[in-house]
Amino acid sequence: MSGTLRHKLAISILAILAIGGLGAAQTNAPTNSLPNPYRSVENWGTLPEGRAWGSTSAVAIDPDGTSVWVGERCGESRPPSRIDPGQPFACAGSKLDPILKFDAAGKLLKSFGAGLLLFPHGLYVDREGNVWVTDGLGRGGKGHQVFKFSPDGKVLLTLGKAGVAGGGPDEFNAPSAVVTAPNGDVFVADGHGGSTNARIVKFTKDGTFIKTWGTKGSAPGELDIPHAITMDSQGRLFVGDRQNNRIQIFDQDGKFLDQWPQFSRPSGIFIDRNDNIYVADSESESVSKNHDGWKRGIRIGSAKDGSVTAFIPDPVEKTTGTSAAEGVAADAAGNIYGAEVGPKRMMKYIRQ
Repeated sequence: MSGTLRHKLAISILAILAIGGLGAAQTNAPTNSLPNPYRSVENWGTLPEGRAWGSTSAVAIDPDGTSVWVGERCGESRPPSRIDPGQPFACAGSKLDPILKFDAAGKLLKSFGAGLLLFPHGLYVDREGNVWVTDGLGRGGKGHQVFKFSPDGKVLLTLGKAGVAGGGPDEFNAPSAVVTAPNGDVFVADGHGGSTNARIVKFTKDGTFIKTWGTKGSAPGELDIPHAITMDSQGRLFVGDRQNNRIQIFDQDGKFLDQWPQFSRPSGIFIDRNDNIYVADSESESVSKNHDGWKRGIRIGSAKDGSVTAFIPDPVEKTTGTSAAEGVAADAAGNIYGAEVGPKRMMKYIRQ
């Protein structure tokens, strides 16, 4: 190889490395300065007279593409850290239905689940319209379970032992989210920080344990607060690894594929049929002490290439608690719904 050719090859390699480094730098820098092409509809969703909204961490879209399912904590707004063990909390002892279905205008269509759930956390609606809910706490013989309801509220399947926290194949400890594959396999994001679990648990459609993966940590494949889980059109699992400020992507056998920090600190993730991805950050620069510089809100982009194209910022600039949406979903028309824990409300965002 001539000296001139070697020199040109070296320049080309350096250029490629420089481009790669620039991409990495852009990916890891806060994605705060993006357009917001949405207008806000505050306090969306009308409850029956006399009932007030509590914390709402969970929202999903019905297969009809327009109806909206919400998990509401029976008027409760306190975090678990602020409860008296001897006093009622969330849905314990409540006669209210925590699972609510609304039309696109916010009219309540149906509700169910009273007396079954303690602390609804994650909510997913499968291809047949069945409603899956994770019960994220355990107390008084309830909680630490995953429920599958029919669209009319009939219990079709339960996973986990009621009120029992554990790490066995038939136990959970603070399950945060659930999703199902086209073949019916069930994936549960199990854990919510502290001494709870930090893993993904896989079952068959009838609830038979298949496998689990993930341990607490920050390396690729490790988890710390697996707060959200969803699936793209390729069947890849997107896990909101919240305390590690990243989305991790796995295949359905638990093989680590990639990690994305550019969607900020993920409390909720939703991917629509066109692989648009919506990610809710409710904790950066507030509850979180390890993600300064990133703004709370909903980031929208592509699950195909990881690009972030829009950002709906939290209107609250400074706060110490959870703010903006934790749960997020988008209907067939592209309207976005945000379930807010701290502000105790539902938000709708309409593209302008």
